Amino acid sequence: MKSAAELLASHAKPLCTVAPEATVFEALHLLAKNEIGALAVVDPMGKLMGIVSERDYTRKVALQGKNSHDAKVGDIMTREVMVVNPKTRARDCMTLMSSRKIRHLPVVDGETLLGVLSIRDLMDAIIAEQKHTIEQLESYIQS
Repeated sequence: MKSAAELLASHAKPLCTVAPEATVFEALHLLAKNEIGALAVVDPMGKLMGIVSERDYTRKVALQGKNSHDAKVGDIMTREVMVVNPKTRARDCMTLMSSRKIRHLPVVDGETLLGVLSIRDLMDAIIAEQKHTIEQLESYIQS
């Protein structure tokens, strides 16, 4: 099973971040441009402060009738973020995401943000691993 660092290295999407002072509209633009569902919110030194997702927008802006051009990312971001370290195994990441009902999981090494794994990244890795196992078993049975 791959580690969180290996999973980050295996997908080509660069780390996308946003400042807490940015407007929600700017964050939405970054989400759409990069075809992702969440952004890491970082301070000027790059330290993780929170995460802002499409879910945060829906629940804290759209449903409350706020204006995304006026609302700030820092006002709607999720502050209590679950994180993993680069050595955390994919299956452990999946278990954490499932139990906490989250879809995005930042990977940090000390205070350094390395990237954000999505539930899709983990599902793809687990499916690929299972496919490989099946192929090996089929090969063994046929030999």
